[in-house]
Amino acid sequence: MKIVLLWDIDGTLLTTGRAGIFAWEKAAGEVAGYPVNLQGLQTAGLTDFAVGKAILDYLELPASSDVLPRMVNSYEAHLPGVLPLREGRVLGGVLEVLQYCRTRRPDVDSYLLTGNTAAGAHAKLTYYGIADYFLGGSFARETETRVDIAQRALEEVTDQAVISLDRLFVIGDTPHDVTCGKAIGAKTVAVATGEFTEHELREHDPWRTIDSVPDPESFLVILEGAD
Repeated sequence: MKIVLLWDIDGTLLTTGRAGIFAWEKAAGEVAGYPVNLQGLQTAGLTDFAVGKAILDYLELPASSDVLPRMVNSYEAHLPGVLPLREGRVLGGVLEVLQYCRTRRPDVDSYLLTGNTAAGAHAKLTYYGIADYFLGGSFARETETRVDIAQRALEEVTDQAVISLDRLFVIGDTPHDVTCGKAIGAKTVAVATGEFTEHELREHDPWRTIDSVPDPESFLVILEGAD
């Protein structure tokens, strides 16, 4: 029976150093018609469409049927060009785990479960060199919550293999990741590598809380000790 890992991106797999904010500023400026400063915008755990809606609310502009998708599309277009503006990186332990699972643990499959759009996720994962480690994923759509995205992720992995929920893990750095993982019956691994501390994450009762992704053998011991 496969072990299936559903990975969040920002704050879990990697950090862009908030370079994405520059893309949001460009997109917001195009919609508003003037320069927009979004450096104080809080985005942790939000889907890209929720970020776009928050920006439109800040600008006091309606999130009409065409404005919000147009802003998100503009953000996607600008994102590859702004990633070099900050010193982002793949977070500690992540690359080692991904490589180990691909080369030595064929029984472990990695997918994405993220609030990024598909294009946004592709830009980030490609720039930081880890796009090829994932078999697929579930990404943000305009009207969906994180739970909706998680349910689509579950449908994708069950379409491709017979799995047990006891061996399905959602790995993320925010309470939103814990909530959506629980909603699909997965075991939730909260990693304190984003904006939330271990204490803050434990308040949402994840299955496990860790301060960072450990070496591959230790990580798999944590997962295979599932109870």
